[in-house]
Amino acid sequence: MAQFTKLTSRIVAMPINDIDTDQIIPARFLKATDKKGMGDHLFADWRYNPDDSPKPDFVLNKKESQGAQILLAGDNFGCGSSREHAPWALTGFGFRAVISTSFADIFRNNALKNGLVPIVVDGATHKMLFDLVEEVPSTELAVDLASQTLSFPNGSVKFPIDLFNKTCLLNGVDELGYIMGFEEEIAAFEANH
Repeated sequence: MAQFTKLTSRIVAMPINDIDTDQIIPARFLKATDKKGMGDHLFADWRYNPDDSPKPDFVLNKKESQGAQILLAGDNFGCGSSREHAPWALTGFGFRAVISTSFADIFRNNALKNGLVPIVVDGATHKMLFDLVEEVPSTELAVDLASQTLSFPNGSVKFPIDLFNKTCLLNGVDELGYIMGFEEEIAAFEANH
């Protein structure tokens, strides 16, 4: 998993509530067992015409969205069925963080296990960020995971994240990688017992 410490990026704004995992990555793409290429299918039903040509008016297809690593989404992001493919598609496209007022629990856990930081903000901050992006589309935000801070041009807010997932992200390891970090201690314990 890619290490996450600090990130400064432009934002892609999708002011849509209740974006479920089937919209993030449609079920027809779930046969894949490899993350490679998943970013091409992100929001496929919204992003492409029936002939697979890009819809020019969809936000991810616009030039200014290219290279942005932060998605600003509506409330209740990632609801619906459990699928690890959803964070695979988001990270495959290039997103490293998603900001919302709430996330579905299963999506949040899958995101954290795949190097995608779900950032929860209060309603007033959420609205301010959408207004900011509308006024100045090239606005950049900064995410500092160690201090759990989301910074914007006129201030900053703290965001919650549990210590275990924060530690894994800061070190670029998944759950197994975290355990393997104690290999010497485990071997010493086994040798003594």
